[in-house]
Amino acid sequence: MTWWGLSGAGFGPTPGNMNSVYHTELSSHEGTRRQFNGGKADIKLGIDVHQDFYVVVEQVDGSNPKPPQRFQKQAFLHWATKLKQSGAEVYAVYEACGFGFTLQRQLSELGIHCYVVCPQKLDEQNRRVKTDGLDAKALCLKLDRFVEGNRHALALVRVPSEEEEQARALHREREQLVNVRKVLEAQGRSLLVNHGMEPVQGWWKKRAFATLAAPEWIKELLGNSQPVVLLLQEKIDQLTRQLQNAANAEPPRGLGKMISVIIEGRGSTPLSDYVQHRLIQLPICRVYHERHYRAALLIHDEHNSDISLDGASILDDRPRNQFFCDLRADISAVVAKNRQF
Repeated sequence: MTWWGLSGAGFGPTPGNMNSVYHTELSSHEGTRRQFNGGKADIKLGIDVHQDFYVVVEQVDGSNPKPPQRFQKQAFLHWATKLKQSGAEVYAVYEACGFGFTLQRQLSELGIHCYVVCPQKLDEQNRRVKTDGLDAKALCLKLDRFVEGNRHALALVRVPSEEEEQARALHREREQLVNVRKVLEAQGRSLLVNHGMEPVQGWWKKRAFATLAAPEWIKELLGNSQPVVLLLQEKIDQLTRQLQNAANAEPPRGLGKMISVIIEGRGSTPLSDYVQHRLIQLPICRVYHERHYRAALLIHDEHNSDISLDGASILDDRPRNQFFCDLRADISAVVAKNRQF
């Protein structure tokens, strides 16, 4: 009798191994290894985020993803807490969206590895069908490949700290107000042009509006939006002053503003921490070379710099060449750390 006919020898299906072998489809070698050798399972969660609920697809180890589930926000956090308390390593992923990074911070506090990725087309098979469940499943499968070692499976987004988001908010609010002002200003110019008059730049300003050569009925229409534009400009000026006051004074000759801030804060804050945490608009997960940081920090190359590196002191009484050597070392350390992505 051949060996493949010996069902009792462990080579064929038996009641003990039939369910585990034939009723479970594994999508990775790691999942197969854990199933037969034991060990805690990895749980991957693909999340499609909405304002009031989440659609979640769960995958345990390398098995096929489970059907999508819909959770209210608090119910999902309670469920995720139970998954973590089971002793498994839990991973989660969702696309960056207008709902911010609150979910990522909540899951991280629970000890869950949560990643935020760039929005992307998830219909890889081009079925032209897009549902919340399919999106969550596609994210879950990408996360599975990422956890198994394929670091190109996810286009990661750096999650800023709450302090960094607050620093961004002031500038973004000013930009939004400027955009609204431009829209109202353009509407006023369009009204003038539509009735055969020359467009007047800054028509909403008090002096220009008082001397505007236009029929009374047009001035009456413009008068509906002119006070609004004036109020917007007042708020824009206030935000501009706040940003200017927060900016650093003029840097030394040959150094950019960013570098002068680094020099001033070097005594109390490690430079590597500054580079890591204060370059809030730099896509850190995509920076792999020292020259990218040098460009962002406005560091001159030695061959085209007008700075003398022959021992002149700079603010902290250290030679400038030593300063740039230390700076290069700190930047290189941060770059090496970011290559883990």
